[in-house]
Amino acid sequence: MTLTIGVDVGGTKVAGGVVDEHGTVVASNRRDTPAEDPAGTRDTIVEVAAELAARYPQATAIGIGAAAWIDAAGSTVLFAPNLAWRDEPLRDYVTKAVGLPTVLENDANVAAWAEFRFGAARHADDSMLMITVGTGIGGGMVLNGRLWRGANGMAAELGHIQSLPDGHPCGCGRMGCLEQYASGNALVRFARAGARQEPERAARLLELAGGNPLAITGRQITEAAQAGDGVARDAFAQIGYWLGVAMADLAQSFDPQILVVGGGVVDAGDLLMTPTRTTYRDQLKQRGRFPVADVVAAETGSAAGVVGAADLARRI
Repeated sequence: MTLTIGVDVGGTKVAGGVVDEHGTVVASNRRDTPAEDPAGTRDTIVEVAAELAARYPQATAIGIGAAAWIDAAGSTVLFAPNLAWRDEPLRDYVTKAVGLPTVLENDANVAAWAEFRFGAARHADDSMLMITVGTGIGGGMVLNGRLWRGANGMAAELGHIQSLPDGHPCGCGRMGCLEQYASGNALVRFARAGARQEPERAARLLELAGGNPLAITGRQITEAAQAGDGVARDAFAQIGYWLGVAMADLAQSFDPQILVVGGGVVDAGDLLMTPTRTTYRDQLKQRGRFPVADVVAAETGSAAGVVGAADLARRI
């Protein structure tokens, strides 16, 4: 049995795991992320990895997935919007501190790799595309059996393809990005607007939010939608629509074997997946008469970052 260590670095937590060649997490740990302290975040990653390496000295390498833009060499965090990192040489620092070779990759890329190797796309042998739907939108691509990073290491920023010209302003500086229409934040925005405009159709949602539309959260939207709340279900239908449009564009562009929807919002199940699949097929028009990738929900769940990072480390 070969073991590697995966570390998933987010804005609130640093999660680590020891992973075998079958994608099974045999041990795990986690720490809170000191997100406003770049050096503290870096040292927390070292602490998580070193603790696991001490417990499992047979581990051969470390993989790190970070919510950040990573350079073409896979060595430096160029920019991390939620972690205050700028030009952080993270790979070499961790390698030296822990004493194991280290791989550094974007978090959505490692999640996509986990799905390709062990999850919903494990039967694909050539290509897959994944959109991660969380607070924002991320993406990852596997082409010709390899993680596709692009010329500069920043491929598959699918949240920032344009959905609507002159639409909502996005944090990336563009207007109308997919992230503004199909993310967890978009889900909340749609639900709050619907509750203000049609309070009679949002009775359960407003009950959960104490009567205040501005207090509505994503978790409440899911609960209300499962109970049949009209506005909550409409909010899922709206983000599913935009996600389906984007999936159809990706199918036209790359013709992958499979399209995967991951991220925390996918836990809502058919509330998200049904409108996404319906719109996807509708948008394909004549192309839909020919073989085309299925749209499926991710299967590796919250372990995707750790598992994908660890498996990429196995390939050093």
